[in-house]
Amino acid sequence: MPLPRTPQAQRKSETRSRLIDAAAGLFARKGFHAVSAESVAEAAGRTTGALYSHFGGKEGLLLALLEVWKDRTAEELAAEIEDGIAAGADPADPAVHFGAMWGSLTRPHPDRGEAWLLLETELWLHGARSPLIGTRLAQRYAEIRAQLGEGLADWAEATGTPLARSPEETGALVLGVLLGLAMQHRLEPEAVPDALVVDALSALLARS
Repeated sequence: MPLPRTPQAQRKSETRSRLIDAAAGLFARKGFHAVSAESVAEAAGRTTGALYSHFGGKEGLLLALLEVWKDRTAEELAAEIEDGIAAGADPADPAVHFGAMWGSLTRPHPDRGEAWLLLETELWLHGARSPLIGTRLAQRYAEIRAQLGEGLADWAEATGTPLARSPEETGALVLGVLLGLAMQHRLEPEAVPDALVVDALSALLARS
């Protein structure tokens, strides 16, 4: 049984949450580079010093924000897939899983709107130019690839559909297709319809 939080720990947790929520709204509306650390702190009702204390700066705050979104999205994906299977979808059909993944990147979210893909792209550009952020971003991508690979390996074992490539390689391929097609879809949705993406990912999995 977890121990109750002390008042100080509770305040730190609340400050962290307020800063992340404020950043989500500002970054989504204005873009990462157009928002200052001071404006995020002001919107959260906290000091700039608190932002630097918790996250080390605006870049660290963006990484934390995307990590929170990743965890929430994983929970939402699992629930969506379970609901689909309960409604009669075939759990062995990769389209059930890939359709949910694709939707998480491209469907406007009630809380996040279309901000995730835009912020993900901005973070990649920033990481490509900054060795410090690049290292942390590479670690984050490695964790996402591993999670995807583990999930696909579990699916393969449960459905009797062996993966020809390692889970790590399969996760890397799936992530690359998802992000690459999502970027194209964002600018020209009719050129990259949902069915094409799901078919491509299913074919990749069959050949991988």
